[in-house]
Amino acid sequence: MSDNNFLPLDVQKIANLSGGNVYKSITIASKRANQITIEMKEELTHKLAEFAPAYDNLEEVMENKEQIEISRFYERKPKSTQVAIEEFLDEMVYWRDPNDGTL
Repeated sequence: MSDNNFLPLDVQKIANLSGGNVYKSITIASKRANQITIEMKEELTHKLAEFAPAYDNLEEVMENKEQIEISRFYERKPKSTQVAIEEFLDEMVYWRDPNDGTL
């Protein structure tokens, strides 16, 4: 995966991956980005659940270094839109057009 900086994208190349329709390509990439976001959120929630206190007293909740490091790790990860576009450009995303009638 590349760094967190977006470079200019070749719109024509993106469009060609979906038969010449840039809007279809962006829709495909955005749906993949949503999937990635959901996966990352579930993963983060699962990791942070280990630190959840068994009580609801906010005064007794203390900062946990491990919890902070996990949060920072996820903040440094590339954004889901960037990952989705890179996967789409590398042709790693399976998609089909429901209006096409073929699989």
